Amino acid sequence: MLLNKNIAVAACSIATIFAFSACKNGNKNAANSAKDSSAVSTVLKPGSTIKLDSTKKYVFLTWDDSPQPPGTSNVLRVFKEQGVKATFFSVGANAFDPLRKRILDTLHNSYPQFLMANHSWTHASNKYRWFYAHPDSALNDFMRMQNTYNIDVKIIRLPGMNSWVLNKEISGQKTPLQVCQRLDSLGYSVIGWDVEWQQGKGSTPVQSAEAMANMVKTKLANGETKAQNAIVILSHDRLFGKPQYADSLAKFITLLKQDTSIAFETIDHYPLVQGK
Repeated sequence: MLLNKNIAVAACSIATIFAFSACKNGNKNAANSAKDSSAVSTVLKPGSTIKLDSTKKYVFLTWDDSPQPPGTSNVLRVFKEQGVKATFFSVGANAFDPLRKRILDTLHNSYPQFLMANHSWTHASNKYRWFYAHPDSALNDFMRMQNTYNIDVKIIRLPGMNSWVLNKEISGQKTPLQVCQRLDSLGYSVIGWDVEWQQGKGSTPVQSAEAMANMVKTKLANGETKAQNAIVILSHDRLFGKPQYADSLAKFITLLKQDTSIAFETIDHYPLVQGK
């Protein structure tokens, strides 16, 4: 009888130990799960607000008209190798084959290093005055791009026009004013540019890497930019399709990085855009 009682006590003790262990492990697993959930919730999403460093000068590389292989592929490679962030203003009609569609998928899925933004569906068919004279069809063109590719941010660059819509303020060229007003009413920001890496004959860059780097540094130093300590650079993917011009792009970034106060960001973190 005593033996049976001892066995029962031992069994009860073992059960208690297992229950305590399970409870402890359960609490630990719950804590780990909460920690993991917290980590997931802090992943930066397109359009998130970040704290900008007041001691930094921010460079926003914005490249237009993707997908345009091999230029887009070369630009992506250079930006990845240099470890800099950039924004690609994309055109839906340019994704007319599987390769180009894959490039847009890559851009869309590469945040936070790369941000995909809206540059219209047709690029106005390069008939800019007609395009902006018909604001309803122009707006539909932008919305087609936005919805077809599920673009994550409400940020647009107008084809052929250096105009801005920032915090209800519209500036720049008058031709697209009605379109800018429509976009503003829908909560979109429109991004122009402070400096352009211009296109020459044969879709090649006009300025050298050194000239571009000096221009950027001078404008930042003199406060000749839309926002203080921030500069928006415009160029086009197609300019860097040949190896020598891709090398020039890499050299340009290397020259900028010699100034340790310069930081590269995507356009959703432009001072007059983020937190809108």
